[in-house]
Amino acid sequence: MISENSSTSAPTRRKTRRRKTAHLKLVPESRELRERLRARCEEVAATLDKSRPVGKDEMEAISRQILAEAELGEGYVGWIMVTLSSAFWRDQISSIPPSRRLFLLPHCLKHAEGCPADYDEYGLDCKTCGACSIADFRGMAEDMGYKVLVAEGSPIVLKIIVSGYVDAIVGVACLNVLEKAIDKILLAGIPCMAVPLLSSDCRNTSVDEDWVLDMIKVPYSEQKPETRSYLHLMRAAAKLFEEDQLEVISPKLRGGQRISELNGHGLSGLDPIAATEAIAYDFLTKGGKYSRPFITMAVYDAMTGGDATLPQGEKVIEQWPIGVKRTAMSIETFHKASLVHDDIEDDDQFRYGEETMHSRYGIPTAINVGDYLVGMGYRLVSRESKDLGAEKVVDILDLLADAHQRLAEGQGAELLWRDSLSKRLRPIDALKIYALKTSPAFEAAFFCGLRLAGEIDTYVDAIKSFARNLGVAFQILNDLKDWEGDSNNKLDAGGDIIGGRPTVLWALALEGLAEEEQAELERMVEDQDRSTGEKIHRVKHLYEKANVFEQANQLVDKHQERAEAIANDIQPEELRQLLHYLIDSVLERHSEHQPTIQIPEPSFSSPLSILAQP
Repeated sequence: MISENSSTSAPTRRKTRRRKTAHLKLVPESRELRERLRARCEEVAATLDKSRPVGKDEMEAISRQILAEAELGEGYVGWIMVTLSSAFWRDQISSIPPSRRLFLLPHCLKHAEGCPADYDEYGLDCKTCGACSIADFRGMAEDMGYKVLVAEGSPIVLKIIVSGYVDAIVGVACLNVLEKAIDKILLAGIPCMAVPLLSSDCRNTSVDEDWVLDMIKVPYSEQKPETRSYLHLMRAAAKLFEEDQLEVISPKLRGGQRISELNGHGLSGLDPIAATEAIAYDFLTKGGKYSRPFITMAVYDAMTGGDATLPQGEKVIEQWPIGVKRTAMSIETFHKASLVHDDIEDDDQFRYGEETMHSRYGIPTAINVGDYLVGMGYRLVSRESKDLGAEKVVDILDLLADAHQRLAEGQGAELLWRDSLSKRLRPIDALKIYALKTSPAFEAAFFCGLRLAGEIDTYVDAIKSFARNLGVAFQILNDLKDWEGDSNNKLDAGGDIIGGRPTVLWALALEGLAEEEQAELERMVEDQDRSTGEKIHRVKHLYEKANVFEQANQLVDKHQERAEAIANDIQPEELRQLLHYLIDSVLERHSEHQPTIQIPEPSFSSPLSILAQP
């Protein structure tokens, strides 16, 4: 039996490794078995502490015990995790009015033949024709006030949540999609329920329809408890860069005109003195994940009690000193400045799905706007002596200046390599460049949050090491994603090769190939006789021959494990949980390369003890 009385004060210690998960996504074949397992999941969920989210590692440990109790194999682990998670969040969903819930449906529930609906930017523009179950579900949900989206694991879902349109998600999807699309939502503590499809066949699949209707009909009650969540902090970080809020936190010095108000007349409609400011502010609102200001604000919150993750977190953040928000904003202005300059140096054409600044306004203007953003970042902090205290302001400025210089050193090393006649590169040298290019920004975000809350001396070594390992792993994943294409930035796969940028993939290939193939790889960058497509195809072949992609993923594993080990020993608990959340969310990987958790087997006399930690 699964014990429901357990306690321990020891923190969950995690060890990360990769594995394939396809064999863990079986759906129980009979309705009777699904009903029995669902009922057991509801019993277990009722015993869990609802004050904090249950992590994937914890959820898997409990799911395996439920299966062991039922004498079933591990193939159903994924299905049990979804069902158990839905039971866990049911009370939290109930605390949210239907008008603040998003109902997500998959297009594969439609009839494959004869469906009259077309796709728009938000998914399937479903007509209520009654020809498939989508219409029935959608009609009921809309009658109750739900927002409804018909799409397949759309990345717009998290953006909708962070933007403040809805506070919870209920949905239907196959286990493959649920693994990829819902992970970040659950990690952030966003209430979420789902009913898995009965198969992963993308044509005319089916679902337990009464379960879906039951999920839609979860009644609204104001008396339910809420789980701690990073949602308030995520929203606050993004809100800083909305046009109206940006004007409050950092009012324009040269007037209030916006690029969006020029109505196609170009920059000629601006006061020449105000043009640089207008372009800079416009770029700050363009998008991105705002992960750096989120880190600063979340660290500050973790070190001051963690109240921003409570149900009233939005009001807590509103009461923070404005200097905290301006410091968080400064981290993003430095980041945005580096993007402008990087895009020029790499001659990239797209950023956030639009033309890069130098492509739109020209290189001189873009350089100047990047410089303006640097100055803006320092000004946001330097004028906060009265609010934050002079000593704290000086320390934060010193942290930012140090990070700025090291970032420039890393970019300089990359540019020198790119312009060198020799394209030789060792993996260790590539990783050193990564440590300089990426880690200082994470480090500055951490240290600014810590210094805003108090002294940082006891955290210096641990946070530097954590930021270095997180940053290096993040950059390697960026290299891997370059071979998949990126709808927000480079758009085309293999852009790093065409741009001649040093990557650890290149270094690993040179290390693993025979001399003749090494020489061919080095010639590839300057080869004018081959088309871009031919180059990328050949380089990918050589990379695969050298086992580069697998080795790179192993490097990500190594640096992620080091970051996990550091996070395991960090106190207070709120900061430790934040570091683990950042590892899981920043180092997101597709399912075949997903970090998974290796957990010691708990005893069946007290298997829920893993959830009873403070």
